[in-house]
Amino acid sequence: MKMQNIDERTVSSFGQEWSTYNQSRLPDDEKTAQRFEEYFAIFPWDTLPNHPVGVDVGCGSGRWALRVAPRVGALHCIDASLEALLVARSNLAGQSNCTFHHASVAAIPLPPGSMDFCYSLGVLHHIPDTMAGIEACVALLKPGAPFLAYLYYALDQRPWWFRGIWMGTDVVRRGIARLPFWPKRALTELIAVAIYWPVARLSAVVERLGRDPAGLPLSWYRDKSLYIMRTNAFDRFATPLEQRFSRAQIATMMRKAGLEDIQFSENAPFWCAVGRRAQPHSAAVVAQPG
Repeated sequence: MKMQNIDERTVSSFGQEWSTYNQSRLPDDEKTAQRFEEYFAIFPWDTLPNHPVGVDVGCGSGRWALRVAPRVGALHCIDASLEALLVARSNLAGQSNCTFHHASVAAIPLPPGSMDFCYSLGVLHHIPDTMAGIEACVALLKPGAPFLAYLYYALDQRPWWFRGIWMGTDVVRRGIARLPFWPKRALTELIAVAIYWPVARLSAVVERLGRDPAGLPLSWYRDKSLYIMRTNAFDRFATPLEQRFSRAQIATMMRKAGLEDIQFSENAPFWCAVGRRAQPHSAAVVAQPG
């Protein structure tokens, strides 16, 4: 069956990424747990039912599923890349409650309205129609069930000079993304070592001096390993299709998809947002005349 709402070159790029950086060399559990908490800080774990069944849309290497699976009854791992799914199967071999599906977000083989939760982190900005992707995720949920998303931000709260730097890097990304795999890998490795590492460590020094480094480029990486920087440099510069959204745009898309009680994390990475599928009774009530 032909997959829908995907960019084939981008799917291929992610297959290469997770086959190369399969997350088996992540640093100690403490740092891995910290990264997980940064993305899931606003996720309402305490409101899920007992033994909840959920779905990871765009599971990649299974790095998030590895920490979600022990907390839930069952987890469906979805990815459009068969290479990525093979990596996820290997990384999640110790989790007996995971089921794997080779599918695009537009053709997930699960019944609508059947899931207790859903999350999609760093995925839906890499498909042609992000709005349709959010709607497809929400359609899987039971009423009141939460959906957590991470979408690249449009640097909406950043100063002009920060946005200017990003515009320059985006020109570089478009060029690198057209290259064959090995030149792409070599260049992104160089970017990680020569740019990510020193700039991020500068933010770490600023923090140790008692100043807030949050406004500096790559400050999120100040306590991250070089392995994470290498992975994310490939993710950032080797991916052909990338879209970015402002906080307001994300909120609008989530509301249009049928989510309510939308909440954004105020901390990096930006933007992480969570909402609940609207209950049937929460449709707008039209005031009667008189």
